[in-house]
Amino acid sequence: MRILITGATGLVGSAIVEQCRKKDIAVNYLTTSKSKITSEPKFQGYYWNPDKGEIDLDSLVGVSAIINLAGASISKRWTSSYRKEIMSSRVNSLRTLHTALEKVDTADIFSFVSASAIGRYPDSLSKFYTEEETAVDDSFLGEVVEAWENEIDKFNSFNFKVAKVRIGLVMSCNGGALPEMAKPVKNYVGAAFGTGEQWQSWVHISDLARIFMFVVEYGLEGIYNGVGPNPVTNTKLVKEIAKVLDRPVVLPNIPKLVMKIVLGKLSYLLFASQRVSCKKIEEEGFNFTFPNVCLALEAIYSSPECTKSSEMGSFTKEYTS
Repeated sequence: MRILITGATGLVGSAIVEQCRKKDIAVNYLTTSKSKITSEPKFQGYYWNPDKGEIDLDSLVGVSAIINLAGASISKRWTSSYRKEIMSSRVNSLRTLHTALEKVDTADIFSFVSASAIGRYPDSLSKFYTEEETAVDDSFLGEVVEAWENEIDKFNSFNFKVAKVRIGLVMSCNGGALPEMAKPVKNYVGAAFGTGEQWQSWVHISDLARIFMFVVEYGLEGIYNGVGPNPVTNTKLVKEIAKVLDRPVVLPNIPKLVMKIVLGKLSYLLFASQRVSCKKIEEEGFNFTFPNVCLALEAIYSSPECTKSSEMGSFTKEYTS
């Protein structure tokens, strides 16, 4: 088996590649950086430039499944120009892939799985969202995810299964939100944001990688939420981070206005509330290794690659390769 992965050198992509290596699955990957191209028997890189619609069609040779993770990080300040990049990086990547697949024989491809995001779901403190929810959040993120998923849906014109994984807050010490949430806690200035009541639907990075592989290997189609079984409030999450780092949380909650001044529109990420269900993927037979946030955090901060004294990375790590 050989899988083509876009975004393979990003946070989630790296974890999926690790899963592939454990299963002895060969990987082709697309990268916008020629310096990141390597050539190994089971890990072969190819160049593409989605903004120009350029792609090496050799990347599709011998491929039986495709995992799409391409898209600029949403964790950088949302300037007008960067908002355009967030949108175009997702849409153009999918359009370039779609055009490429129209030019090759897809008979051997049985699965196409693309990342999406729970940012599609409306901000709510009370609702519990399943994949059947049709409402879209009235925000920039909601707009991005709706456009993203509309492009994914176009792949249903092919004869392979198409699935979307709506990713939540990814828990990893190598990137994403957790390192930045942990920094103030480590420095004794940790605090919840706003009321702290907003729901945060999280997932351990290894469970998320396993979800993608599970969807591919079982030929699932449709929408699946890439979140763990037990969402937590922001207050609970900050307290659990403090507990595993052995730090107190004594400061008052940080007002929304303060973070808006500091981060601009990006601050929306800290205050949006989405309580999301993972029941659908569990009913397919998927079992989470880390069903509770306390177990996830303990595993993360006790791992060799992420000791309590190590440098925890950056919130602005790119998710595209």
